[in-house]
Amino acid sequence: MSTTTPPPPTTAAAPADPTRLVATAHLPVVGDGTTGASRARRRWARVRWPVTVLVVLLALAGLSAVARPTTSSTPLAPDNPGPGGGRAVAEVLRDRGVDVTYVQTVADAVAAAGDDTTLLVAQSDFLLDEQADALVATAADLVLVAPNEYLLSRATGGAAELVYDWPDGSVVREPRCEDPAARAAGGIGSDGVGFSLTGAGAGASTVVCFPSPTDTTAGAYLVHEADDRTVRAVDTGSVLRNDTVAEEGNAALALWTLGADERLVWLVPDPFDTTLSGGDEQPALALPPWTGVVALQLLVLVLVVALWRGRRLGPLVTEDLPVVVRASETTRGRGRLYRRAGSRGHAAAGLRASAADRLAGRLGLPRSADAASLVDAVARATGRPPDQLAHILYGPPPADDAALLELARHLDQIESEVYHS
Repeated sequence: MSTTTPPPPTTAAAPADPTRLVATAHLPVVGDGTTGASRARRRWARVRWPVTVLVVLLALAGLSAVARPTTSSTPLAPDNPGPGGGRAVAEVLRDRGVDVTYVQTVADAVAAAGDDTTLLVAQSDFLLDEQADALVATAADLVLVAPNEYLLSRATGGAAELVYDWPDGSVVREPRCEDPAARAAGGIGSDGVGFSLTGAGAGASTVVCFPSPTDTTAGAYLVHEADDRTVRAVDTGSVLRNDTVAEEGNAALALWTLGADERLVWLVPDPFDTTLSGGDEQPALALPPWTGVVALQLLVLVLVVALWRGRRLGPLVTEDLPVVVRASETTRGRGRLYRRAGSRGHAAAGLRASAADRLAGRLGLPRSADAASLVDAVARATGRPPDQLAHILYGPPPADDAALLELARHLDQIESEVYHS
């Protein structure tokens, strides 16, 4: 009579708890263990120093643009109280009732210069030819201090030119002309470049004063009258500088030439000014006035970031390999590199070093043991002659591939004998 074993009872799966499912659905999914707040903090830690430096530079630029001082350090400027400024002359002229207008662009100078006005061009080294033409085209009387060749030629209609072999200003020169301003000055010492008349200026409309003792045809001061306008040129800025205006007749010459009219437009051109009459600018050179300051601040910012983020050599750090490479593959790859480069000596040194390390560990010797101690220990374990072992473990590099294979075979055999001893 056969008996059958009843099947085990089946257990029905418990229904899912809907409350637990809803709660699980609302749990945050954590992938890399970070949150939005932690990622934001990490990003802010990376960029906070560049942002801080940029904000500080922008704040400094804003403060420098808004809080301008009442004085400056611009050479020959009427608001510069330093030794190289012209504030002393400007204040005396104001005390005498002259309206002094200080401008730094050619467009402002052209707009302010009109009839019954004296236009002082204190510097002309940075003027473009088109800017010089715009200044000459005004109806104002011109006073040029150390003008360049182009401005002098345009202002005098080609009647005067510069004299580059002009002697130094150690000798005080007398006027030797009938100009009232020169006669009032009495004498000046020129340290600039003198003026001489050309063929077009041989007439009575152009005269030179304060000639050189060695060349009476050239002088430090020039007066040119044409078209109901007077053009005066002085070859040195000493007549305006605060530290030299009181010497000789500099003050008298400055006050006579600049105080001839009730209005004085004092132009010290900005090096970055490219404006012409009416506010127009040269298209190829149109740069805002703050270009130089911003460029310098950007250069400082770039240097700070380069020093901050630049690579620096430091201690070696270990990194996990992106993939796991078997030791046998590494050994074969290194062997192929040695074979391709023909580095039999380097390969033999690696084989001998590894074998010596394993033999020392097997025989209970420290890694710092010398060659003689290792050779003696291996000789006692294998019964081989010490000379033979020294030649195999520390001999010369093999001459060819066959000798290298023979060395590897001998090392393997010695290790086998030590391990089975």
